[in-house]
Amino acid sequence: MKKNLFSLFLFFLLITNAIGQKKHTFEIKDGNFVLDGKNIQIHSGEMHYARIPKEYWRHRFQMMKAMGLNAVATYVFWNYHETAPGVWDFKTGNRNIAEYIKTAQEEGLYVILRPGPYVCAEWEFGGYPWFLQKVPGMVIRGNNPQYLAATKAYFTALYSQVKNLLVTNGGPIIMVQGENEFGSYVAQRKDISVEEHKKYSAAVFQQLKDVGFNVSFFTSDGSWLFAEGALPGALPTANGEDNVDKLKEIVNKFNGGKGPYMVAEFYPGWLDHWAEPFPKVSAENVAKQTKKYLDAGVSFNYYMVHGGTNFGFTSGANYDGKHDIQPDLTSYDYDAPISEAGWATEKYNAIRELLKTPKTPAIPAKNNVISIPEIKLTKAVSLESFKGKIKPVNDEKPLTFEELNQGHGYVWYSKKFKQPISGKLELNGLRDYAIVYVNGEKVAELNSYYKNYECTIDVPFNATLVIIVENMGRINYGAKIINSTKGIISPVIINGETITGDWNMYPLPMDKMPNLADAKSNAKAGEPTLYQGTFSLSKKGDTFLDMRDWGKGIVFINGINIGRYWSVGPQQTLYVPGCWLKEGTNEIVIFEQKNDKLQTSVKSIETPILEDLKPEKGEAK
Repeated sequence: MKKNLFSLFLFFLLITNAIGQKKHTFEIKDGNFVLDGKNIQIHSGEMHYARIPKEYWRHRFQMMKAMGLNAVATYVFWNYHETAPGVWDFKTGNRNIAEYIKTAQEEGLYVILRPGPYVCAEWEFGGYPWFLQKVPGMVIRGNNPQYLAATKAYFTALYSQVKNLLVTNGGPIIMVQGENEFGSYVAQRKDISVEEHKKYSAAVFQQLKDVGFNVSFFTSDGSWLFAEGALPGALPTANGEDNVDKLKEIVNKFNGGKGPYMVAEFYPGWLDHWAEPFPKVSAENVAKQTKKYLDAGVSFNYYMVHGGTNFGFTSGANYDGKHDIQPDLTSYDYDAPISEAGWATEKYNAIRELLKTPKTPAIPAKNNVISIPEIKLTKAVSLESFKGKIKPVNDEKPLTFEELNQGHGYVWYSKKFKQPISGKLELNGLRDYAIVYVNGEKVAELNSYYKNYECTIDVPFNATLVIIVENMGRINYGAKIINSTKGIISPVIINGETITGDWNMYPLPMDKMPNLADAKSNAKAGEPTLYQGTFSLSKKGDTFLDMRDWGKGIVFINGINIGRYWSVGPQQTLYVPGCWLKEGTNEIVIFEQKNDKLQTSVKSIETPILEDLKPEKGEAK
């Protein structure tokens, strides 16, 4: 009897929930976005689930709603979910994209989904899993069966997570993007015919439909690249187009003479690289452009409305004529209206004044912020002794990260010389940053940013050469994305001779916080070092680690890699979300690569430092 009553209760509960949740309709019709039969203007903001602690998702959605927005756009990061070939994770940490989308719906926001498969986004490898490079015959972003099989598997896995969240099934997802800025890639890869490019983009678009996505589709490109990037059956939108007349003209040309008109990426800020100035966009200019769109009936998506943080090894990289790599900062603050820590800025307030209505909610309270005057570091362990527990891989030549089946972090390359050799060391295949040692003494710092690939070296009889290489993030934009192997990818040359035979490689992926429980302090200045300490808190809160006195490395807090630091700036602090701290004892581990001096403590402060540029600190002394 009790079992029957319980079943009846569950039945009525399900019926009540179904009735209580109104099912919406959304379509692109007669030149308009039409929601529940009424024409609407989309006021969206881009915000990425992977860059914000799960515990803060709701707060950030509330910030968006209070700014006057009605939608959120997000990329989906393929490599964040396929963690190893065929291994999918949509649950741990910040990976629960279904929960993210449901939370947006609960806060009254519609969702624009951008699944890629390529996303750019200043994200490691543009969203691609690093191990795709190991698949025989595969060319990423190309019309080949190996790649298209991988994208189909990805879309299938993603659809299984979000199918019930499509607007056609009662969810908040109103639009899905077909590929991403593909017109740019066509322009960058002129070695591939436009016909072949279009076969690829059409195949990927068809895959989205085949796996079950049945909502409105769109593409986004620069307005001058629609011919290459637009897809039949998808609304073309123009990224970064501030000229309304031009926007309408080009959309009309590729969309049957009508709208709706949308700027899918409206930039209120801009991306940031290490060793380069932090770009700023004024609140006045953003407000002025917003008003222009509002007056013209143009829909828009702020990229980014809230950037967040490239935690761990998730940041990508660009390149230009002067630099073979321009690694992106850990902070993805982006000079966005909502700051990295979720604070309302002057820009936020200016936009809110334009968008708010009588129904716009109040701005949520800022999360608690604390400072920690001193965190004592009680252990300093040399990386050399730590790697002593790792079994090396031996080969005739240095192997790449990929050949070592390693995606991220560091590799310790070493070779013992039975005969002396001296002259010019050439490391033209360095990807990306290396410190060179002979018998434990630092010889040079080499890196791809400064195109610094050589130094003078003197290796005496019976000496050991060590090259510790860091992967600083794979290229996420441009033609060179297809050349994204890391480590030492070409021969090591000394005095004109290729150095072969008996290379030992120690993988140091740093995918987990190093366990120093049994280690003893033995570090020396000039040697890469692991520092450990604990600190106690009576009250949790967001804070910013002050790394101005440090060189280069990464930081773990309570087991979580919160990202890279580098003395070149402009970022000199690391954001620590209060939700990852504990009342009571907390643990910190810092891997300091340069370690020019021994450290005994680190502190935190209440405000970030993102504009303190010291590029000279990136050059070898």
